[in-house]
Amino acid sequence: MHAIVVEQERLVWRECPAPEGPAAGEVRLRVAWAGVNRADLMQRAGHYPAPPGASEILGLEVSGTVVEVGADVERLRLGDKVCALLAGGGYAEEVVVDARQVLPLPEGFGLREAAALPEVFATAWLNLFMEGQLAPGERVLLHAGASGVGTAAIQLCRALAHPCFVTAGSDAKLAACRSLGADGGFNRHQGSFVEAVKTWGGADLILDPVGGTYLADNQRVLNTDGRLVLIGLMGGRRAELDMGRMLMKRQRLIGSTLRAKPPAAKGAILDALLTHVWPRLASGEIRPLVDRTWPIDQAEAAHAHVKQDANIGKVLLAVSGEGCGAPR
Repeated sequence: MHAIVVEQERLVWRECPAPEGPAAGEVRLRVAWAGVNRADLMQRAGHYPAPPGASEILGLEVSGTVVEVGADVERLRLGDKVCALLAGGGYAEEVVVDARQVLPLPEGFGLREAAALPEVFATAWLNLFMEGQLAPGERVLLHAGASGVGTAAIQLCRALAHPCFVTAGSDAKLAACRSLGADGGFNRHQGSFVEAVKTWGGADLILDPVGGTYLADNQRVLNTDGRLVLIGLMGGRRAELDMGRMLMKRQRLIGSTLRAKPPAAKGAILDALLTHVWPRLASGEIRPLVDRTWPIDQAEAAHAHVKQDANIGKVLLAVSGEGCGAPR
């Protein structure tokens, strides 16, 4: 098979060994589309290695067709069109994955749209409702609101009646976030978001992929009994924590990663998506936001687009079949 490999700091599409398997409980997929995530850029730069036993090939989510089924797999069949959450290996023509990490396409969805679902909606659901334990009516602050995770989280907040406020890097991105259901927003290039969020009413939960430089301001806007869920370190891995504020306001700081969770835990998250999110996708209440697509052999251009923070929503790579061609 062909896959993307990192050679002399460049992404190269070339022949590679096909993954072994499938073992019991696993399936082999022929990949149609792969999602691009900031974690891919971090792994490429040497800052986010694959978990032990996972493929070193980039790519945390795909859509495609089941072409081989291992023993003890009951709900998937040859020829099924699916999307999957991976620990690695998505930038390739084939991937082998635990069947618990695979979902059918939502009704009415094609493979292109479905590739934009697994990582962002699993991340948003995990951190808003499982780690963050959102209660009815609680208010949410979303940093990087125009990202793939951000655009998914905005829509989940709107669908489940949680007011949300976003930060983003341009007025155009803020406008896109409001169109998806954000109640308010702040351009991060205009300084600190503290006064804008306080005026809005503060946050009961903050979903933060930035870390470091945002910690102090996050604490200032977090309401009593609020939770700060840290999902990334774009702003650095070290910061000063105001433990007095944390004690007096009973604030909780929660670190969360999805990639290294075992298949059973990922399966539980995807089961929740199937129950709570897939019907809303089928009805059109929620939709994936696809920014641009590139053919897989132009992955370098797709990475540059994400690195520049130019995207609103997901960037996808066309691997085979449907959608291969010029970027759009």
